[in-house]
Amino acid sequence: MLTDYSSEKTFLNLMEAHKGILHKVARLYMDSPEDREDLQQEIMIQLWKSYQNFKGDSAFSSWMYRVAINTAISYFKKEKRRSDVYDYSSAKEPENEDYNPEKDRQLEIFYLAVQQLNSVEKALIFYFMEGLSHRETGFQLGISEGNVRVKLNRTKEKLQQIIKKTGYES
Repeated sequence: MLTDYSSEKTFLNLMEAHKGILHKVARLYMDSPEDREDLQQEIMIQLWKSYQNFKGDSAFSSWMYRVAINTAISYFKKEKRRSDVYDYSSAKEPENEDYNPEKDRQLEIFYLAVQQLNSVEKALIFYFMEGLSHRETGFQLGISEGNVRVKLNRTKEKLQQIIKKTGYES
């Protein structure tokens, strides 16, 4: 089945179709836009390097999730949280008449809270947000379905506690 996925054009088409995965993983693991861009590039490099090993036994998106999360975890460990911090107050508001500042504030608080999670917890939240089942998440992370349930519940509780410490009440 490798021949179906071996061409560069096919790879680029698949990347275009699933580019949201790159953005979401980078957003969960990195604070600054520059770091997110660097991580996305690193993920794309790793995807291309390992593309020849993609056999088509699973959906391309499932394989891409696994490579992206594993790359993000190892990249995150390498970076060891540099001291430069992005000033979110300098971010420009999107030009959209449906812009809701309260929703934007909620998302920003959520992403800042996620930054305080460890790499496995971030992966669990990512897969949860993507709607993966406990079984699929366990497969992606190499842990049991039951372990996913326990870890995900603990991670959600931890995230709620972090958000409460910010003083944010929904």
